[in-house]
Amino acid sequence: MKTRRWLVAGLLFAVLWLFVSAPKPTPKGLVTTFLVGLAVGLPVAYVFRRLYSEEIDIRQTLTSVPYILLYILVFLKEVLIANVDVAYRVLVPGRALEPQVILVPLRVETALGVTTIANSITITPGTITLDHDPDQNALYVHMIDGRDPEAVVEPIRQWERYALRIFDEQRSPDDPAPQITIHPPDHPPAPKTVGEVDHSERLDDGGESND
Repeated sequence: MKTRRWLVAGLLFAVLWLFVSAPKPTPKGLVTTFLVGLAVGLPVAYVFRRLYSEEIDIRQTLTSVPYILLYILVFLKEVLIANVDVAYRVLVPGRALEPQVILVPLRVETALGVTTIANSITITPGTITLDHDPDQNALYVHMIDGRDPEAVVEPIRQWERYALRIFDEQRSPDDPAPQITIHPPDHPPAPKTVGEVDHSERLDDGGESND
């Protein structure tokens, strides 16, 4: 059974509004907040209806609901953990920061799937999506601590497994995840001390030595 996609999008906006506004856990509070989200979400979804396909398979959407809920729960858990980690680094003097950029190839291929993963990375404190490489279908991800890239990528892979189901992607969660790469391999470069500065470079540029 198929229906207009903007109707489903409006309903999803209303559900997301429940999580964002965090109403009182009472029937009246939940219903009121949902109706407010619906009143805003449906018109917005209708205005932007040309940005996505016209119809959607309701049966596929209902099948995706459990994975949507799992995605949200895992995402909120990672956001909470990341907030605590970043706050600890700020409050504790001398906490090491070793920023790094990695290239994370994706199994999700649809524009909505890639955008969802990229935004989830950016919203999570301590990581940000810098760019998307369409040739490799990979995201450039910056992290504040690159000593253990696999630990940072693990929740991204978990989101991706759910996204493969939610967006009915061609690939399966059982397919092996592509290997990440550090980009560039020596990023960030070690800072130079004053004694390590090569004064010959300034001489080559036409400068004069004072010695």
